[in-house]
This record gives sequence, structure tokens and C-alpha cells, in this order.
Amino acid sequence: MMKILKKSAEEMRQTFRYKLYNGLLTIADEEEACKNPYYAHRFALEVKGADIRKCEEAACKYPQWAYCFARDIKGANIKKCEECACKDPEWAYRFASDIKGANIKKCKEIACQDPQWAYLFARNIKVADIKKCEEVACKNPYCAYRFALDIKGADIMKCEEAACKDPRYAYYFAMDVKGADIMKCEEAACKDLHWAYAFAREVKGADIRKCEECACKDPEYAYLFARDIKGADIERCRKRAALDEYWAQRFTRDIG
Repeated sequence: MMKILKKSAEEMRQTFRYKLYNGLLTIADEEEACKNPYYAHRFALEVKGADIRKCEEAACKYPQWAYCFARDIKGANIKKCEECACKDPEWAYRFASDIKGANIKKCKEIACQDPQWAYLFARNIKVADIKKCEEVACKNPYCAYRFALDIKGADIMKCEEAACKDPRYAYYFAMDVKGADIMKCEEAACKDLHWAYAFAREVKGADIRKCEECACKDPEYAYLFARDIKGADIERCRKRAALDEYWAQRFTRDIG
């Protein structure tokens, strides 16, 4: 049994992964390393004398490791790595953000295929085309909200139009963005019970009656509205809460 265990341990020590994670790789392992983009990057980073061009060729089969190769490996071919990284919006953005000598225009074109990375590009890359990034960011309500909140020069009305496609971000827009159209945001927020209630509770200038109309479609929110919102129509809320025995009891106990 001991001989079997000893043989098994010896075989394990010879595996590529074992040597990789224990700092035992040598030039003799380069061929194996270059079968995998991640391993190729690690090999070039850790093994003295590695063939940088060969490892780079392997790493540049996947956008993430092409970016990492350009970032970490002295002597990397930036243009080659960029070509691969720019097959994916996230890594195009990261390439422009982190790699000296990146082609910002090229990276922007790819990053601006996705709302999240378009927003981050505009926020973090000094020479970003704000209008181009905004156009894409506004395809997603959350990104539109963040764009208006964080990006100097954002078109507030355009971002608001996009944010108001989701009640949650309509509420956040009204709460956080200077210049928001409160009534427009309220109209969108009042398509959802929770955000109608939150809007009435938190947003200065909210139309209490409009929010109440939405909230009072549900006994629980009718109770919450009557309990928490100054100026609520108590009797209206009571009638809706009365449709559920539990909330009717809570209403009587807590509100009267």
C-alpha cells in the first residue's frame, strides 16, 4: 500500500497543474503551458526564459488573458493583445483603462456594444465620447440612471427617459439626480406598489394622492402608506387593508 501511495504522490508531482501551483515549472513545460491561455500567461509571467511570443500567441486566444498579457508581461505586443481583448466589451474597456498605448477609439467602439461598459468607459476614460457612450448606456435603465448621476455632460432628459422604463430606477432618478422631472419619474415609479410607496415616503414634491392610488391596490401597502406617509387618506387605506384579515388587524392596532 505504501508503495502505491508513494507512486501516486510522485505522479502528482509530475502533473503540470501541480508544478504550476507549487512554483516548479521549467522551460521544459512551455509546450504544455501554451495549450491554455491562462497557463500561457502564468508561464510567461513566472518562468525565466519563457518564449514571450509563443506564450502571447496562446494567451491571445481569449480576451481576458490577452488583456492580462498586455498588462503583466514586459515586451508584450500591445496591438496583438488589443486585437483579441477587443472581441469582448468588458476587456476592451479594461484595455483602454489600464494599458498604456491602447487604441482608445478602437476600444471604445467595442466597449460601446454593452450598456455597462459604455457607462464605465464614459466615467473612467478621460477622452471618451460622452454622447456615443450615453447612447448605449441608455439601453439599460440602471446604466442610464448611473450615467446621469456620474457623468459630467450627460443629457439628463435622455437618461431619465431610459431610467423611467423601470420603476426602481425612476425612483432613484428622482431621489438622486439633479434636474430630474419629478412628475415623470413618479409616473413610472407608480407602476409598482413598493416604489410608489417609497416615492411618497422619500421624494420631495411627490404627489401623495397618485402614489396612494397605486399603493392602495394591495392591503399591505395600504397599511404601510397610512402608517408612514404624512397626508395619506386614512379611510381609503383602511378600506383596502380591510380586504385582508391580518392587515386589517394591524391597521386597527397601529393606526386606529
